[in-house]
Amino acid sequence: MRAPPADWILRGDPFHSNGNGRGRAFPAILEHLIRQRGLPAGDDLESFLRPKLRDLADPFEVTEMRPAVERILKAVDRKEKVCIYGDYDVDGVTSVAVMRRTLHAYGLEPRHFIPRRSSEGYGLSCAALARCMVEGPKPDLLIAVDCGTVSLDEVAALRSDGVDVIVVDHHEPSPRGRPDVVALVNPKCGSGPTYLCAAGVCFKLAHAMLKERPTPNFDLKELLELVAVATIADIVPMVGENRLLVRHGLKRLPLTLNPGLQALQEVSGMNGKATSMDVGFRIGPRLNAAGRMDVPEDALATLLTDCKRLARTLAEKLDEYNKRRQTHENQIRREAMEMLMATFDPVRDPVIVLGSRTWHPGVVGIVASRLMRQFHKPTFVVAIDAEGVGKGSGRSIEGVSLVQAINACRGHLLAGGGHDMAAGLSITEGSMDAFRSDFADFVLSNTVPEQRQPKLCVDAEISFDQLSLEFLADYELLQPFGNGNPQPIFMARSVHLSRPPVHMKNQHLRLNLRQGYHEQDAVFFGGGEVALPDPPWDIAFTIDRNCFRGRTTLQIIIQDVRAAR
Repeated sequence: MRAPPADWILRGDPFHSNGNGRGRAFPAILEHLIRQRGLPAGDDLESFLRPKLRDLADPFEVTEMRPAVERILKAVDRKEKVCIYGDYDVDGVTSVAVMRRTLHAYGLEPRHFIPRRSSEGYGLSCAALARCMVEGPKPDLLIAVDCGTVSLDEVAALRSDGVDVIVVDHHEPSPRGRPDVVALVNPKCGSGPTYLCAAGVCFKLAHAMLKERPTPNFDLKELLELVAVATIADIVPMVGENRLLVRHGLKRLPLTLNPGLQALQEVSGMNGKATSMDVGFRIGPRLNAAGRMDVPEDALATLLTDCKRLARTLAEKLDEYNKRRQTHENQIRREAMEMLMATFDPVRDPVIVLGSRTWHPGVVGIVASRLMRQFHKPTFVVAIDAEGVGKGSGRSIEGVSLVQAINACRGHLLAGGGHDMAAGLSITEGSMDAFRSDFADFVLSNTVPEQRQPKLCVDAEISFDQLSLEFLADYELLQPFGNGNPQPIFMARSVHLSRPPVHMKNQHLRLNLRQGYHEQDAVFFGGGEVALPDPPWDIAFTIDRNCFRGRTTLQIIIQDVRAAR
């Protein structure tokens, strides 16, 4: 069972190569792809393709940055007790690591705290704060990173107990207003760009502190690898300064001085060059797996240790957590598909909401993401505990805000919040059906049928004779790819199979394709689960650099196949 076939839509005007574009400042295909991404004609292509760190904006432009810097420097001067409180995902643990390294440079010895996903939930929860206060001395200053924007009651309790609070975050503000903090450093609460992840905001805070009070032996560039990992893993828009920070962070990653990041690259099989795909599919999942298995401290310890031997041991633990996570994920996905087979109509039903008492709460977000992509439906997957209380994660399609949906359905929920495209909620088992019904009504009333139809946007139609390593080198100037700067999707017509597909593990296919006299190797992830039409095909695909046994080739990654038209 799958969603209706996607409509292939060619973005903008068709691309006409007129040769390879040599003799121009940049190849014609690059200019074509960049203009499709919204860079106005006449804007500087050089700055887009080769952004410079000197182009970083003044960090004090971020809302409430000044009072945050002043309060932290006061803590430095008074040698106060400081606690950094972070979330358990990649953005959360990297944000804690960025803040710890920054405060260490100023002579502070902060402790850190990360809540346990299953028992304490996200953010500044009462249960987590109670354990935080028991496990260490009461702080004079608590810096909440990647959380805290909506924690009005929890912050009020901390303030009444004599604890000052700074929030460094990027989540949506609460309709109830602003928490009573010394500073709410959150771009979404100001008037400037709102695309930074929490680690990016922490980087801006570190930059602001250095501008206000320079300190020796602290190189801001050494934080770039951490910020790049967080920015990619948190799927925030790859635009503006995010693109700049990730571009330079990825360049530094293979040679990083951080032993934990070195070890993670080794255990995940990276080959000496880092791309956003490497971070998204190799480093990010291993860091996230620790939080999903309720041991986020191991992820943070990996990023903080200066010992290479310990870093390797910790990275191997994260790798094992990731394997366990994959086992849970496969089980949940199989059971979710069985539920859908019984009740779900992909043409009729506008949403997916599923729950079970046997599912692991740390993995439901990954399954929600897979189901959303497979069926093109806003999706929530909920793990329900023995008391009948569910914790769920949601993923959405373009045009449907999960934050707005949660607010519209809040009467059925215990709690909920997050981002437009990814959010979490708490719900009782008995409210699941009512929530599903109201969530469906929200989607139907806030979208038109065309928005709910799956679409595949093709950036350019090209032929196999244009694909070369030279083409790939030009194309890679568009990196880093991500939300807001998606990897370009190309289309080729009337493609034949040179030999039968080879089935690999997890239903993946390896293909050898031919168009005219030109052949290309291709991989179709999940292609074994799809009923393929008889060749010849039109194929939609991305391209990637494949390095194997010292040989570099251009490889096609198939996104969709249809009968040739």
